[in-house]
Amino acid sequence: MVKGIEEKPVTAWLAARVDKLSSPLKFELITGGHSNLTYRVTDSEGRKWVLRRPPLGHVLAGAHDMVREHRLLSSLANSEVPVPSVVGLCTDAAINGADFYVTDFVEGHVLRDQNSAGEVPLAQRPAVGHELVTALAAIHSVDLESTGLADLGKREDYVARQLRTWLRQFNAMTSRDLPIIEQVHDALAANIPRQHEATLIHGDFRLDNCLVTGEGEVAAVLDWEISTLGDPLADLGILLAYWSEPNDNFLPLGDAATIHEGFPGRQDLVAEYERVTGRDTSDMDFFFAFASWRLACILEGVHARYVGGANVEIPEEVEIFPHSVVHLAERAAEILDA
Repeated sequence: MVKGIEEKPVTAWLAARVDKLSSPLKFELITGGHSNLTYRVTDSEGRKWVLRRPPLGHVLAGAHDMVREHRLLSSLANSEVPVPSVVGLCTDAAINGADFYVTDFVEGHVLRDQNSAGEVPLAQRPAVGHELVTALAAIHSVDLESTGLADLGKREDYVARQLRTWLRQFNAMTSRDLPIIEQVHDALAANIPRQHEATLIHGDFRLDNCLVTGEGEVAAVLDWEISTLGDPLADLGILLAYWSEPNDNFLPLGDAATIHEGFPGRQDLVAEYERVTGRDTSDMDFFFAFASWRLACILEGVHARYVGGANVEIPEEVEIFPHSVVHLAERAAEILDA
């Protein structure tokens, strides 16, 4: 029995949607994620799919929306954005205790740490930055009307709304007194650049939310649960906040593939994004600070969920998250001061 999976009803549900499904099915938790639970599903003939469901408990209201994530993947099926093909969505809690959806399995590597960085040869690592930026530019170029995503969210005042949301989420999850979180929030709120446009944004775009081939190409962009409409530069800021460099004095997640030899730096990503999209990136210091503060709020919540037993496995790096929260908030403050 795999925790989080009711094998018999899930097998029956999938059998109704997959031609000639060969039972029994094997369910394996794919480790590494800190939010929704992701399982590899394999039938007796070796065919594979991916099942996604929310954490097992201690879930914030409005978070971990499987219906929303399914909608995004379905809407982007014929776009330039690389996403897995969708098999189906289940909203009947009697099947598995919570909403879930299933997609085809996409071959690729999740580059999360220095060990997984070795899946991409040194000569191909510079291309990873270009491929990520190309995928991000494709997201920001999606035609909202033709994909049916024009009503996905409010378009105006994205950063201001995010600041309010994540401060509220932080306060709902934390048990610590960290004045710097509110101090940086106030500094960010007082210096928001004018939003020039609203596009589809992923909301959590980073290297380890993509499947990368051994040639450094992006095979699929994953984890669309908080995608919305907003300022595309905020998406680029998120990529920067997660992207670590060899000389950084701390690693927010405890390790990072991108400190390995051959990967481009944050400024390289910004320059490539400006080249590919033609957008003005002169405000990227603000968006880097904003994304660093936002990541601090996220990690506080992730740590609280693990302590509360919401996820099946507790990775070692979660132990450093309380310290990462402080480092990230301090980094944001330093960027703003500069």
